[in-house]
Amino acid sequence: MFGTAVGDALGLPYEGLSKRRAPRLLGPPDRYRFLPRTGMVSDDTEHTCMVAEALILAGDDSDRFGKELARRFRWWLASLPAGIGKATAISIFKLWLGFPTDKSGVFSAGNGPAMRSAILGAAVEDLSLLRSLVKVSSQMTHRDPKAEYGAWAVALAARLASTSETIDSQNYLENLQQTLSDDPAEEFLELVGRAVASVERGESTPDFGISLGLEKGVSGYTYHTVPMALHAWLSTPDDYQEAVQQIILCGGDADSTAAIVGGIVGCSVGKEGIPEAWVSGLREWPRSTSWMQTLGETLYQARSSKESRTPPRYLKIGVLPRNLFFLAVVLGHGFRRLLPPY
Repeated sequence: MFGTAVGDALGLPYEGLSKRRAPRLLGPPDRYRFLPRTGMVSDDTEHTCMVAEALILAGDDSDRFGKELARRFRWWLASLPAGIGKATAISIFKLWLGFPTDKSGVFSAGNGPAMRSAILGAAVEDLSLLRSLVKVSSQMTHRDPKAEYGAWAVALAARLASTSETIDSQNYLENLQQTLSDDPAEEFLELVGRAVASVERGESTPDFGISLGLEKGVSGYTYHTVPMALHAWLSTPDDYQEAVQQIILCGGDADSTAAIVGGIVGCSVGKEGIPEAWVSGLREWPRSTSWMQTLGETLYQARSSKESRTPPRYLKIGVLPRNLFFLAVVLGHGFRRLLPPY
């Protein structure tokens, strides 16, 4: 939970900037720059929290999980979140119109499903149930199978990071190949294979991005986002700070890529493996860091007992003013980008 949130908050001010301009405009990603030394999260963390809430209530019932997640998506859209993706916005609007959860998604290969799937891999041990939940979460907003493949790769990575003392890149690749053997995922598996080979050669994540033609930054296309995120994770699976900073330095959709990498690496290192200044520097309300902590603990208890529980509450009426303040800061960053250095 904190791995995703901290990565999201660190990468947020760099979103959409090229890898060349980002350090010139903002400096290195060694502290929060959205507000002075203060971090706020975007939809990446919000989606992760909603997935956790739905999973707490649903237990092993994937149908109920879909209904609970859809209900949260509807009210999340009504709170006017900033920076929502087009595919996600259209899908949630369709949910409001009464479309079922398996028909609401649009044909898009964006990285929305991938950015919210690490929490599933961390929480669900049963592989078949995990695959079912990833499918429900993915198809609710993105019906292109590519989006589901990317989400599954992230969930599988988080599962491996949660359960293994050491991370073997070839072992991960073999597991991914086995679980996608019945799917037409050859292109995606080839890209992940290239990422694994690059890691084994000792190539840096930014250099691997160049080899994929991502000189200007990582796009929101899941076949760009996920191989890059996996490369950063496999390069330094036990070093949260290095992994997150390396993916942010690649430019582009930096909040989502850093949230994904942070979520996976966080499964290995835990809260204590994240720099304390980054954790304490998060300033969120009404979904505060203490609320996130309780949410994670409740999810752990629910999964351990195999029983549904009640997620912790927060002041839902506070989400709208929070989002309006967040939007004002985002607009401020947008105007700042019109000025030098270019």
